[in-house]
Amino acid sequence: MIVFHAPGEVPDGFGPSVVAIGKFDGVHSGHRAVIDRARVAAAEAGARVVAVTFDRNPLSLLRPELCPEPLVSLDQKLGLLAEAGVDATLVLRFDRALADLAPRAFVEHMLVGALGVVHVLVGDDFRFGKGGAGTPQTLAGMGEEFGFRTDVVGDIEGGGRRVSSTWVRDLLAAGDVADAARLLGRPQEVRGEVVHGLKRGRELGFPTANLSGHLEGFVPADGVYAGWLFDEGPDPDAPAHPVTRYPAAISVGTNPTFDDVHARQVEAYVLDEDALDLYDHRVRVAFTRRIRGMVAFSGIDALIAQMVNDVARVRDALGE
Repeated sequence: MIVFHAPGEVPDGFGPSVVAIGKFDGVHSGHRAVIDRARVAAAEAGARVVAVTFDRNPLSLLRPELCPEPLVSLDQKLGLLAEAGVDATLVLRFDRALADLAPRAFVEHMLVGALGVVHVLVGDDFRFGKGGAGTPQTLAGMGEEFGFRTDVVGDIEGGGRRVSSTWVRDLLAAGDVADAARLLGRPQEVRGEVVHGLKRGRELGFPTANLSGHLEGFVPADGVYAGWLFDEGPDPDAPAHPVTRYPAAISVGTNPTFDDVHARQVEAYVLDEDALDLYDHRVRVAFTRRIRGMVAFSGIDALIAQMVNDVARVRDALGE
C-alpha cells in the first residue's frame, strides 16, 4: 500500500480513485464495510481504492478533554488498512490549518485536485471542514459539481448497538476481549519492545517477556489472558525476517501481590519456551480470551499455584 502524508506527495495523474474517508480507529467491521464497498466501486470504475484519514483523532485538537485513547497507533492503522485491501492512504496532519479549511477547499484540493476522485464513501455521521460544516449532503452536492459520486454507508449493528470504536473500547476496558474481537474481526493487539524487567517470573518458574511501557494499541483491563505473541525480531523492517507466533499467557497490571511495580505492565509467558530470548525484539501480543481478573495473593506459594492453573486454562483456551 502506498502512503502519502500530504496532498502534495500525490503524483500528478494519480486518479481515478474511489475514496473512503474516516478516522478508521481500529479498522473494525463497520470501517471494513465502507472499504469493501469502495473496493467494489473501484473494480467497476477501474480505479484505485484510497483511504483518507488523519494522523490523530481530530478531538485531540478540537476537544482534547473528550478525546479517547486510540485503539491503534497510526502505524497499526496503516497496516490494517493495507490488509483490508486499500491501495493507497492519504494521512492528513490534523492541525489548526486543516481544522479551519472550508468544506469546499477540502473537496477541491484534497479529493479532486490530489486524488482525482470519482466516487466517495463516508459514514452517515461524517463531518468535514471548519466547524464541521460539511455533511454527506454537502459532499453529494459538490460531487454533482466536480463530477464524483457520493455514497453514505449505513451503520453496522449488533445487539441493537452501532458497531463503533467506542463500543470496542468499552469492551476492552471491561476485559471482554472476545466480544471486542468479534467487532474488530480479529483479536486486539498491542505492539512494543521486549525489555528487561524484575525477572520475577523466571524466579517463579514462568519467565515472561516484559513489554516496554511505550506500547502501540489499547491495553485491555488488568487481568490474565490467553493469546499469542508474534516475534518480529530485533529489526522488524528487515525484508527477510520471519514472524514467529507463540501461544502465550498474558498478564496485564501492576502485580498486586508485590508492592514494587508502580505502572501497568504487559508481560507474556510463552508456553513451553522457557529458554526463549526475546530481549530487544519487537513483538505483537494478541488477546483472545480473559482467564481472570488481577488479584493479590497471600504469598508466593499461592501465586505459583494460581499461575499453574492459569497456564492450564490458557492451554485449553488456545487448544494447545
